[in-house]
Amino acid sequence: MAESQPAAPEPQSQTQPQAHPQTLAAKIDALFRAVRRPNREQYSHEEVAKACREATGESFSATYLWQLRTGRRDNPTKRHLEVLAQFFQVPVAYFFDDAQGAAITKELELLTALRDAGVRNIALRAVNLSPEAVGTISDIIDVLARREQGSDPPSTPG
Repeated sequence: MAESQPAAPEPQSQTQPQAHPQTLAAKIDALFRAVRRPNREQYSHEEVAKACREATGESFSATYLWQLRTGRRDNPTKRHLEVLAQFFQVPVAYFFDDAQGAAITKELELLTALRDAGVRNIALRAVNLSPEAVGTISDIIDVLARREQGSDPPSTPG
């Protein structure tokens, strides 16, 4: 009997940490960093707050948005989160569902990385390569990343 009780809760508790739940502030900050104006500059708090006010007709100041983004306030209305999701063009579940939030965060990280011209150039050039060639490039990138982090010393000829 004692064995069956611990067995059920453990898989659930093991899967939850994998979603890497973020704070509301971190999620909002990630949106500001990843979703940009057409000229690639970040939106200002005032621009976003104004769009939110216009969409809802409710009070939504740049200061309030800054407080949400920095974690000084963390209890917005559902309507405020809905309009933020609408502005940044993400599903509102980004704020409420940790698993979907983590998946969207990964997509935002990719979007941010692809903004770098060098990364975008490599990605575009790899599009027409075979799966084997893409795997080789991936392996090379892993080796280079380890070297730059200092965990993989350069090999010596011999």
